[in-house]
Amino acid sequence: MREIFTGLPWWVKWVAVPVIALVVFGGLIATVVGFLIGLLFKLLLFVALVGGLIYVVRKFTAGTSSRGDW
Repeated sequence: MREIFTGLPWWVKWVAVPVIALVVFGGLIATVVGFLIGLLFKLLLFVALVGGLIYVVRKFTAGTSSRGDW
C-alpha cells in the first residue's frame, strides 16, 4: 500500500483519498452512526423507565410493608 502513494503529493494522501472515502462510504457511515445513537437513546430510555418503575414500586410498597400479601 505504501508503494502506491510514494510519488504522490501530500494533499492526495491526506485530503483527496479521505474525501473520496467519505463520498463512497458516507451513507454507510451515517447509517452506522445513526443506529448507534438510536441504540444508545433506547438504552438510556430503558434504564430511565426501569429506574422509574423501581422508584414507584418502592414508594407504594413502603407504606404497606406491614402487609405481607399483594
